[in-house]
Amino acid sequence: MSKTLTILFIGDIVGNPGMNAVRLFLKSFIDKHHADIVILNGENICNGKGVTEKEANELFALGAHVITTGNHIWENWQSRPLLATNPMVLRPYNYPPGNAGKGMTILELPNLPAIGVLQLQGRTYMQSIDCPFRGADHAIAKLREKTPIIIVDFHADATAEKISMGWHLDGRVSAVLGTHTHVQTADATILPKGTAYISDVGMTGPYDSVLGMSKEVALKRLLLQTAHKYEMAEHDAKLSGVVLTIDRETGKSETIEPFQYPPMRRSIHE
Repeated sequence: MSKTLTILFIGDIVGNPGMNAVRLFLKSFIDKHHADIVILNGENICNGKGVTEKEANELFALGAHVITTGNHIWENWQSRPLLATNPMVLRPYNYPPGNAGKGMTILELPNLPAIGVLQLQGRTYMQSIDCPFRGADHAIAKLREKTPIIIVDFHADATAEKISMGWHLDGRVSAVLGTHTHVQTADATILPKGTAYISDVGMTGPYDSVLGMSKEVALKRLLLQTAHKYEMAEHDAKLSGVVLTIDRETGKSETIEPFQYPPMRRSIHE
């Protein structure tokens, strides 16, 4: 048996173009990296707002083990029954008590160690919800009673808040992976105490867009400074995420490898 565990984490899936990218490319990435565990962020699947049982079931059939979400999950009322009934679909842990769903889970599969998955949401430029740092401390104390392998999806706007969370959790979790801003960052690293970190894993969806939104609508909003109906973009769908290798016994990460597929254009001649 290998001494390491391979985890594939797929960034924010946006609309049907993002689902199509998962349908087309996920299996080949699972096979290529011999991934043991697949975690996907699905908060933007339903035209940018939430995920329902239909999409979740398809993602599980395609190979997902856990689906994380984020603040947009609450904008689709059909997401709430899913959160309430499926413990492998998470919402941010640090929302006030009384909201549907859970913010962490323990995944237990045959011939694999237990894996903890925790989702947190930042507060800077976002809702004034409970503190993600204190929430992390509380949740991780519980998760570490069962496993040292813990993956954190930190759904946040501000890079400084994400980096701070990485340092706060270094050595206590296997990875802190940023989501929400839809642009893959170039700061993937293994922190000194063994925690893999990246500020944002990137968007799985249409890149001929403004973060998944129609370019025309996004430009109208900025140029005219008035509301315009959200319209999903459709073209140039890519799969984005990271591949992690983690020591099964210690929970420390050994490597983090970001990817985007198909690759971004680097030249007008491509």
